[in-house]
Amino acid sequence: MGKLEQDFADYRTRMNERILAEDNRVVKRIYSVDSLAYGEDGVLPKETKELLGLVASLVLRCDDCVKYHLVEARKAGNERKAIVEAMSIGLVVGGTIVIPHLRRAVEFLDDLESGA
Repeated sequence: MGKLEQDFADYRTRMNERILAEDNRVVKRIYSVDSLAYGEDGVLPKETKELLGLVASLVLRCDDCVKYHLVEARKAGNERKAIVEAMSIGLVVGGTIVIPHLRRAVEFLDDLESGA
């Protein structure tokens, strides 16, 4: 696991536990819906769902979401070429304002692939 990936995973785990400890029904339901949407194959395979999530995250300019979907897209079996192609769609849809997020996404993807 690369350093960027480890830092992100640690932070995400710590803060998700903290948020869920608030015991708020709405928060728990949103977390549950997110897990249901991406967690398993449906008509669309998880591999495709993660690429869709990645595109949406780039367009919405959510760096945490981009990182999450990069990790999950790789786990689901997507190769770099598919991920980069999906990110190119996000760039087209989102426009040039997405470029800074694309830079950070490529840096994070490099870290995922380095495993160092």
